[in-house]
Amino acid sequence: MEDFVTLNYNGTEIKLPVVTGSEGEKAIDISRLRADTGFITMDPGYVNTGSCMSSITFMDGENGILRYRGIPVEQLAEKSTYKETAYLLINGRLPTRDELTEFSINLNDNSLVHTDLKAFFQNFPRQSHPMGILSSMVNALRSFYPTYGPLEEEINMTMTRLLAKVRTMAAMSYKISRGHELVLPRPDMTYCENFLNMMFDTPVKPYEIKKEVVNALRVFWILHADHEQNCSTSSVRMVGSARVNLYAAISAGIAALWGPLHGGANQAVIEMLTDIQNDGGSYQSAIERARDKNDSFRLMGFGHRVYKTYDPRAKIMKKMCDELLDSLNIDDPLLDIARGLEETALQDPYFIDHNLYPNVDFYSGIVLRAIGIPTNMFTVMFALGRLPGWIAQWKESVDDPRWKISRPRQVYTGEQEYDYIPLHARNA
Repeated sequence: MEDFVTLNYNGTEIKLPVVTGSEGEKAIDISRLRADTGFITMDPGYVNTGSCMSSITFMDGENGILRYRGIPVEQLAEKSTYKETAYLLINGRLPTRDELTEFSINLNDNSLVHTDLKAFFQNFPRQSHPMGILSSMVNALRSFYPTYGPLEEEINMTMTRLLAKVRTMAAMSYKISRGHELVLPRPDMTYCENFLNMMFDTPVKPYEIKKEVVNALRVFWILHADHEQNCSTSSVRMVGSARVNLYAAISAGIAALWGPLHGGANQAVIEMLTDIQNDGGSYQSAIERARDKNDSFRLMGFGHRVYKTYDPRAKIMKKMCDELLDSLNIDDPLLDIARGLEETALQDPYFIDHNLYPNVDFYSGIVLRAIGIPTNMFTVMFALGRLPGWIAQWKESVDDPRWKISRPRQVYTGEQEYDYIPLHARNA
């Protein structure tokens, strides 16, 4: 029996179908609302609005659940490689051994970038933010790889090419910004090892691959691989709904991720810790300011818009953070402040009552700093992790038989109609 919600207005009644997801979540289908009633809904920030039906990621913020294609993120972080997770998100299932081998070979074969791209990178001003560079260069890839056909294997190659080249481009942007010689990807290294080597290897000081650092990066990228219909993912879907090429859609996602309320949050955490250090290093004072309703200060890295309990990714990242700091034996005053903030907040009644637990951004910023990633590259690291999720979301939207170009409505609040006023009258 079909389920409905009945809307009654001034004696007019309309039945709106109820849609039920595979995990029991329910939605009211209002796709006929305007056609049948002339009304639209108002939902600033789309906090109550579903834009699509998706089989990629399931989130339950009240119970702290996150799964990729049905697999708990905790299991993927513990047992999976980043390449496996990327394959899972894009293709809907874990790869076989042969499929994973082929995927790895294709990533290696496509990891080099066109030599002309180097000139593009070098012509950006030195002070340019890496996210702006990355967004521009991903969009430019369309010029170097202008076509892909409707065949599934050609589309898969385009997606694989993106995963391979964006990693290289990110490391390249860092090297060029430092005036260092570029380091080419190596076929004998894993996806994560290759990135670290391209970032930090120099002729003077060869980079030492440490398993703890590689593992931390692997977990970081897996935890950021997808997160349902967030701002950047929705941007990829919305831009993609115009049937633009994949590169343009991903470029839009990178631009959206740049914001401090989204992907830039982990950078904001480190900047906040720096401010606390410059003010004397008292994290107790920061806690008190965060509790003060009249103070505009925000404790970055605490709380989450979706999770009303502990962010499941934060639990994993906290464990990884502690293991990494202990193994590297790093002496960093910012990390000491972060640990003090965390310990105090987790015992503070105000933070507990308001569900203001440390989120994944709090720990990921610390992990990236410990690895040696410069602060202005933090959001780029997030983008690299989120890339398979964006690709999967784009692919799903392209294949969706219910596809429509995104076109939100509005409620107009401006002037009503009035006649044009000549210039001489306006000056009077």
